[in-house]
Amino acid sequence: MSRVSDTRLRTREAAAHLVSTGRRSHDLTVDLIYAEIKQGSRTTINDELKLWKDEQAKADALTAALPPAVASAMLNMWALAVEHGEKVFDQRLEEVETQLAKATTSVESLGAEKSRLLKQNESLHADIVLGQSELAAVRELLTAERVAKENAISRVNALEQQLESVKTDAAQAVSILKAEHRLRIQELQAALATQESSFRQEIDKATERLEGVQKHVMLQVTEAREAQKRAETHLSKTNQKNEQLSAEVQQLGRQITSIAQTAERAQADLTQAHGVIDKLRSERESLVQQVATAAGKLGALEQQVESLERRAVGAETRLEIALKRPATTKKTSEKPLQQDLINR
Repeated sequence: MSRVSDTRLRTREAAAHLVSTGRRSHDLTVDLIYAEIKQGSRTTINDELKLWKDEQAKADALTAALPPAVASAMLNMWALAVEHGEKVFDQRLEEVETQLAKATTSVESLGAEKSRLLKQNESLHADIVLGQSELAAVRELLTAERVAKENAISRVNALEQQLESVKTDAAQAVSILKAEHRLRIQELQAALATQESSFRQEIDKATERLEGVQKHVMLQVTEAREAQKRAETHLSKTNQKNEQLSAEVQQLGRQITSIAQTAERAQADLTQAHGVIDKLRSERESLVQQVATAAGKLGALEQQVESLERRAVGAETRLEIALKRPATTKKTSEKPLQQDLINR
């Protein structure tokens, strides 16, 4: 049942209830009905209330036209019908309210389920979009792989054709090489036979030379044996001489030991002599310095003596000259002579 039909039904039930409480039908208003049912729009209540009032006016007119006993019976029946209607209405109202509560709960549950389903739908839509993208990528990849596979198959076919061609060429080349190889083997066999004959001749010559060498070696061995015997004899003599030389060496060793001892003593004496020589050298250097000093002094004295001797000779010469002069001259020159002697 819709919300509008429920409002219209309850409007009729509320109007009948108000009439049963003593109100007159034409006194009923929209506000009175709304105060009773507390639901619906006032426009719907007003429309339904007008229809009910029209029907009620028609029923009142019909009642007025009937006899009082029939009218009273009809009113009683109407009252019973209204009471029964109210009970049915209350029962129905409880059922409707229960169904409404269940429906509300169901609606809320469905709303939550709807939200969940919407979210799930959004997630699924995102997954679908992602799947479509991945599917497109996979399709592109499959297309690329299919193209690559077709290209690979084409290349394989081409390579197989090339391989068949190469096999054919290789078979022909192998056949040619086998023929050339057989010809080469025949040539090598002929050359080998020629070389083998030549080698045999060389071996025969080498065998002859080897026999000659063996004879020469045997001769040399015989000579070596004789030389060994001579060497052994000489070795025996040499051993005897070595024994003699060993005795001489021992004697020389003793002499060398004695000479070494003498040399050690001579070395000690030489060391001591070097000390004496060093001391004498020091004394000689000191004496040389003293002699040099004395020589210097002596030279100076000799120079002084020579100077004095020269002065003395000059004085004697002048004196002799002065003595040989006449007396007058002697007198006049006596003072200058004396002065000259003083100056000298």
